[in-house]
Amino acid sequence: MTDQLDRLKAALADRYAIERELGHGGMATVYLAQDLRHQRQVALKVLRPELAPMLGAERFVREIQIAAQLNHPHILPLYDSGEAGGFLFYVMPRIAGESLRQKLEREKQLPVDEAVTIARQVAMALDHAHTRNVIHRDIKPENILLHEGEAMVADFGIALAVRAVTDGRLTGTGLTLGTVQYMSPEQAMGDRDMDARSDLYSLGCVLYEMLAGEPPFSGPTAHALIARRMVDPVPEIRRVRPAVPVAVEQALVTALARVPADRFASAAGFAQALTRQSAAAQALTQPTVAPPKARSIAVLPFLNLSKDPDNEYFADGITEDVIAHLSKVRALTVISRTSVMMFKNREQSLKEIGRRLEVATLLEGSVRRHGDRVRIVAQLIDAGTDRHLWAETYDRQLTDIFTIQTDVALNIAAALKAELSVDEQTRIRKEPTIDLSAYQLYLQGRHTYLRYTTEEMLKGVELYEQAIVRDPGYALAYAAIALACVELADTGILSHDAAYPRVQDAVANALRLDPGIADAHCARAYYKAMWEFDWTAAEQGFQRALELNPNSADTYDLYGRMRAAQGRYDEAVALVRRAQELDPLAHPVDYASALIRAGRYDEAEQAALRAVEIKPHYDRAHATLGWAYLKTGRKDEGVAQLELAASLSGGGNQWLAQLGHAYALVGREAKARDVLRQLDELAKQRYVSPYHIAFVYTGLGDHERALDLLEQAVAERSGSVYGIKGSFLFTDLHPHPRFAALLKRINLA
Repeated sequence: MTDQLDRLKAALADRYAIERELGHGGMATVYLAQDLRHQRQVALKVLRPELAPMLGAERFVREIQIAAQLNHPHILPLYDSGEAGGFLFYVMPRIAGESLRQKLEREKQLPVDEAVTIARQVAMALDHAHTRNVIHRDIKPENILLHEGEAMVADFGIALAVRAVTDGRLTGTGLTLGTVQYMSPEQAMGDRDMDARSDLYSLGCVLYEMLAGEPPFSGPTAHALIARRMVDPVPEIRRVRPAVPVAVEQALVTALARVPADRFASAAGFAQALTRQSAAAQALTQPTVAPPKARSIAVLPFLNLSKDPDNEYFADGITEDVIAHLSKVRALTVISRTSVMMFKNREQSLKEIGRRLEVATLLEGSVRRHGDRVRIVAQLIDAGTDRHLWAETYDRQLTDIFTIQTDVALNIAAALKAELSVDEQTRIRKEPTIDLSAYQLYLQGRHTYLRYTTEEMLKGVELYEQAIVRDPGYALAYAAIALACVELADTGILSHDAAYPRVQDAVANALRLDPGIADAHCARAYYKAMWEFDWTAAEQGFQRALELNPNSADTYDLYGRMRAAQGRYDEAVALVRRAQELDPLAHPVDYASALIRAGRYDEAEQAALRAVEIKPHYDRAHATLGWAYLKTGRKDEGVAQLELAASLSGGGNQWLAQLGHAYALVGREAKARDVLRQLDELAKQRYVSPYHIAFVYTGLGDHERALDLLEQAVAERSGSVYGIKGSFLFTDLHPHPRFAALLKRINLA
């Protein structure tokens, strides 16, 4: 062993000075070392010598590189890795603190709040890794480090490297990836296809031990322990520790389910279950719903009955176009596409769907396409009684598709006794294009874009452009490009300089071809407000868009954002509430955000809880809930939600920057400055808006630096800079003369 250590020291002498051994485990030994290049203490982990020939240096480095890409406040980062003198090693920060194992050996059981906080932080770290297809496979107290009250997950490096040769199974070398007390049943049985839910089981075991003082299952041998795990029910933690809340016990039971499919679908779901308020959850599961309006309708996703599954885009397109036709009728209340598409693979009854969407009637149907023919079946149903109000079958040439859509819309309006104006009838009957191939490209573009990944959003715009090549008179395709580029700029995928001319050109062409396209007026209003700061023209544009499409939830939502930017909060709340009524499963988070700006924090909390309930993995919902908590003085819960939002964002800038602001607000300045460091690192790889960086400096009280960044953001039209007046993150800057000058520059003095 002495000879081996001497060889290791010699091999690394030009990079690291090894001081002493800190500990060792089944697969590696960890040493305290001095990083000679950066003059800092590090923990240097060296794999057992027999692993080196099994892995090979190239494979080891390749696997370690995956772990090195993980960037999360609760994951111990990797500084370096490689091969030297036949030794495989990687380097981590030297953490001043202790492992969870050391803490448990000293205290045996932890206070409930502390145990839940540690488990939640580990869950958020795991969720960050899992969304990048990285599974730890060895979650246990030894691999959870505690530093200044924060939990940090270590050893993703070993987990990734060793799994390449062991697949998590016992091998002839005596190695096993995973510790038997914390192994999931599938891992213990050597399942090669185990997924991220195996880590959740292990974390459930760790949480149980923190609360009970011992793991949930034990036995005299490893095989006996595994057998108990396969047969015995999950022990009830409240029998051992009555102080544990029921919600935490329920979360543990779910995490420790024997079958992976019965566990939480994600680590974020586990984290949320640990922090959810039981009373609030009950209120959300049994909401009080007002009786629906008589002339209200939701068009459910039409089923694709075609033999070719690639025709899914066509069935979705029919659904969305029927919604678009009905939305033009002022006498109807029509639910927008986002909410109805959540019922695409529905298991709920029609009555339940009607209750959730708060509508009196539902339209359901099917589409079968074969060659140049299409068969569409549509039926209108009373949501409360399941009574059929109207039904029709269309078996036509594909070229009749626009006539079919028009007929369906007019028949529904008649069945619901909704009077149509001459203008509404004319617009419903108007065919969008003369070229069926252009229409199919348009439907494919919309279907692709709405998957909402960067690649597919950009591909969707390309397909819209191809539709215009086929039919240069296709006004709807121009409007779709305009709205898409607005969104791509708002999310930072396109720069303002790249998006602005495309939006202007697309809007001009759409309105030249058809002045009655609501989406084009909406896109024009958006850029007038958010990029040109022409608030009067923007208001006129939004109002015209709503005259043409009184059921557009997105238009109400964007109009509400404009009102909030102007500081007209009550109007903003009313507009976004209307957006939520028209798209009830899509806009609760926007409503909650508007309530925070209006200072109505208790209402905001309830709206944000509903948003989280609807979309448990939506980063913006958790961020908004975090600010609602912070505004009511619940600092720890608020920061926890913002940490979860940053984790769920997949490396996005906005919530990470807001987390930095929150850290500063609650007095955790070192954490806030660490966020600044992370943003600086991200800026070396991609564009980071100065608007977002200004969040952190404002929280830290460095107002001059924050204002420098905001001035840069205004010049670049970067981020949501139009919202600086209405943002609660910049309230402390309001008295500053430079802030007043900024408001004057964007016509909000």
